[in-house]
Amino acid sequence: MKTGLDRLLSDPALRAELKGRRVALLAHPASVTADLTHAVDALAACPGITLTAAFGPQHGMKGDLQDNMMESPDETDPVHGIPVFSLYGEVRRPTGQSMGTFDVILIDLQDVGCRIYTFITTLLYVLEAAAEHGKAVWVLDRPNPAGRPVEGTTLRSGWESFVGAGPMPMRHGMTLGELGHWFIDHFKLDVPGYSVVEMEGWAPEAGPGFGWPLNERSWVNPSPNAPNVSMTRAYAGTVMLEGATLSEGRGTTRPLELFGAPDIDARAVIAEMRRIAPDWLNGCILRDCWFQPTFHKHVGQLCSGVQIHVDGPFYDHDAFRPWRVQAAGFKAIRNLYPDYGLWRDFPYEYAFGKLAIDVINGSPILREWVDDRSATAADLDAIASPDEAAWIEARKPFLLY
Repeated sequence: MKTGLDRLLSDPALRAELKGRRVALLAHPASVTADLTHAVDALAACPGITLTAAFGPQHGMKGDLQDNMMESPDETDPVHGIPVFSLYGEVRRPTGQSMGTFDVILIDLQDVGCRIYTFITTLLYVLEAAAEHGKAVWVLDRPNPAGRPVEGTTLRSGWESFVGAGPMPMRHGMTLGELGHWFIDHFKLDVPGYSVVEMEGWAPEAGPGFGWPLNERSWVNPSPNAPNVSMTRAYAGTVMLEGATLSEGRGTTRPLELFGAPDIDARAVIAEMRRIAPDWLNGCILRDCWFQPTFHKHVGQLCSGVQIHVDGPFYDHDAFRPWRVQAAGFKAIRNLYPDYGLWRDFPYEYAFGKLAIDVINGSPILREWVDDRSATAADLDAIASPDEAAWIEARKPFLLY
């Protein structure tokens, strides 16, 4: 399996159009070649490429900032001497000044296949800026490690945010290059020279990786709490914990693969999840566990938790539905502890005046279902299933693999 970056570097014909043009790179720590050379070093050394600037998304080009809403400054690359502009600092969108440093921007970001993961919003913002300033955008495509499945309700109009770039479900099942085509079509953007350097040999339907080329590519964290493929599989559900008072495992070695708190009984929660939505728990194994976060929510406190296991022979890629698994977890806690203070109230990603869980889901639908004591699993399915079917149809013209 070859990524877009590796293909560009190995094929002079692919990069012929870059000769004589100023080239920028949008990248993070996982922007590496097959031999783990970072893209900025590989491109700077590549004949015919004149690298004049770089950009970093959320968590920075270095990927050093642990939590959300921690901003990175602009800087100068100490090796290559080019400016590195932060797209998660004073600005979220490229400025006219930074857009003036290049003719073509190469976007080489490892995504995890979830709408809330902000790299896809940064892609949209760069495309919009490119349309305004007449710049070319090339996406050096990479695998979607969560694969092709689709899940979750569609983001509703008026709920757009930095974690909600457009009307898609939580788990979108597309690559970054494919999403770029969809963004351009959906938002009617006139981007001169949008191009995808496609992967070679990516097989998202094939096991055991089902999106990630296991034993072919090393995993490098695209963000600090994305440590492995299991996290990417569970993330479309566990990311909702960022809007809840429960710990999502930040401050442990298995972030975003588990949830818990000091004041719940995980065994009782799992039993209730099985009672209310047994079909939603297919494809994975839920295990009760104990953990003590070293930072973030419930720091230093012993938490009773539920770990979502998706890495054994029991894992069923087509059956596993992480968004519903986590929804069942919330519903079970609401049933067992009716007055539990489940929802965090803070301006998530600077979306003021809205509950974080609603910003994350792109509407209040999930929260209202959890808090409605009479609502059943079938009620949420009745809303989500048509949204999922509609997205599967909407994305078809833009799939490249």
